[in-house]
Amino acid sequence: MYRYDEFDATMVAERVRQFRGQVERRLSGDLSEEEFKPLRLMNGLYLQLHAYMLRVAIPYGTLSSAQMRALAEAARKYDKGYAHFTTRQNLQYNWPALVDVPDLLDDLAKVEMHAIQTSGNCIRNVTSDQYAGAAEGEVEDPRIWCEVIRQWSTFHPEFSFLPRKFKIAVTASDHDRAAIKVHDIGLRLHKNDQGEAGFEVIVGGGLGRTPYIGHTIREFLPKRHLLSYLEAILRVYNLQGRRDNAYKARIKILVNATGGDDFAGLVEEEWSKIDKKEIDLPAEEIARIEDYFAPPAFEALSADSEAFEQKRKEDQAFDRWARLNTHAHKAPGYAIVNISLKPISGIPGDATDKEMDAVAAIAEQYSFDEVRVTHEQNLVLPHVRKDNLYTVYKALDAAGLATANIGLVSDIIACPGLDYCSLANTRSIPIAQRISERFADLGQQEDIGELKIKISGCINACGHHHVGHIGILGVDKKGEEFYQITLGGSGAEDASIGEIAGRGLSSDEVVDAVEKLVEFYRQHRQGGERFLDAYRRLGADKFKEALYAAA
Repeated sequence: MYRYDEFDATMVAERVRQFRGQVERRLSGDLSEEEFKPLRLMNGLYLQLHAYMLRVAIPYGTLSSAQMRALAEAARKYDKGYAHFTTRQNLQYNWPALVDVPDLLDDLAKVEMHAIQTSGNCIRNVTSDQYAGAAEGEVEDPRIWCEVIRQWSTFHPEFSFLPRKFKIAVTASDHDRAAIKVHDIGLRLHKNDQGEAGFEVIVGGGLGRTPYIGHTIREFLPKRHLLSYLEAILRVYNLQGRRDNAYKARIKILVNATGGDDFAGLVEEEWSKIDKKEIDLPAEEIARIEDYFAPPAFEALSADSEAFEQKRKEDQAFDRWARLNTHAHKAPGYAIVNISLKPISGIPGDATDKEMDAVAAIAEQYSFDEVRVTHEQNLVLPHVRKDNLYTVYKALDAAGLATANIGLVSDIIACPGLDYCSLANTRSIPIAQRISERFADLGQQEDIGELKIKISGCINACGHHHVGHIGILGVDKKGEEFYQITLGGSGAEDASIGEIAGRGLSSDEVVDAVEKLVEFYRQHRQGGERFLDAYRRLGADKFKEALYAAA
């Protein structure tokens, strides 16, 4: 994984020093909250319903064990003993005291972490496939290019005050685990007919008030020209994006108002004016960054593990966990381990300091000292020997982290909602907890199969409800909490925006509504069909009828 050089270290240390002075001025009264606001947001510090919230960047979702331990220690020292992993592969502390935030950032800087550009109208944390560098079928490790983008975009003077926040995701697999089609820019590494690697460039996706699937504006962009082409896109957006209305300021509005083909033309025209040698990295610089992402020293192992298979026969719970929470690795004899942060009745994405310490210890011993954060609010150990899977499982189980539900009905994405967020209309967390309790039986969950439920407490869609197989959106009706159901969404390579099912449901009705939809699917599915497959085959009307028939 990438290690800070002297420029990174100096930049982060200087930013913490500056922010310490700004906090002191705020606490002394020399700065009003209104004057302090743009300064704190540039350092990832929000003012939520009850307290400040600090959002820490985890570039492309990659952590070392030392970094995970530092996050755990910060939760103990500056918060209430836990933290929240987000859909941007970031981490949030919900209760830090303002006076402590500079010290918290100082502690994180010691392990090469910061909160820069986790807020504001700038290029935010670049996200990627949580299996990057480990999964079968990758063109190459996409995190190399995420790091290139991070270095290019951090404090970029031309793009520090864009019309609105800007999000980029990169993948190198045909199976999209990074939701690239619902980002401002999505990049898919693939090979052309000549066998050369390059990017499909997708622009104008996004969720929130007006959800859109992005437009492919270039089928193939040579890798060496990535930065100059991104610069052209950002320049067009910076010049033509709306600044008169925050709700219409995202690039998705510009792209869809202009039309995908016409927007592509504007980008190509702007790109033709750019001196690419001034922006694109020389080959030796790309190679320097690429060296940081060299694969671990995998042992030469057999693809099969007798010890692993024997333990599966002996331990039914382990067998289920292995089926649901592990994924094929590109190296023979290894597996990718998914760690669910969605225990039954738990808060999606939350992890205690002890849980983070446990994951750090396991990663250090069994996963080449590496942890990943997923945009679905779970964790990953990317490189585990199959021979060690049972030991890892037992260690996770002892830490309360062995729930076998990845991709199932209780593996719910949920924003913090009205329990924390000043923008929310409704609570998300209690709805997620009640749904997981309703489907607590893991055998039933496995029978239902893949089902992605995503919950947002308001139209800003931090819970990605638009791309849930079942999406749940909190809406306010005369001071009461109601929930709107959407159906048929997907954030994967078959991306689609969910359709609104009908009238809003009360808090008391929404869990029953989910159960009705699941039961209708189970009664009418055909062999091997996921919920999403059945919905697309049968059509929206049949599911809507099942949902509201007895209402």
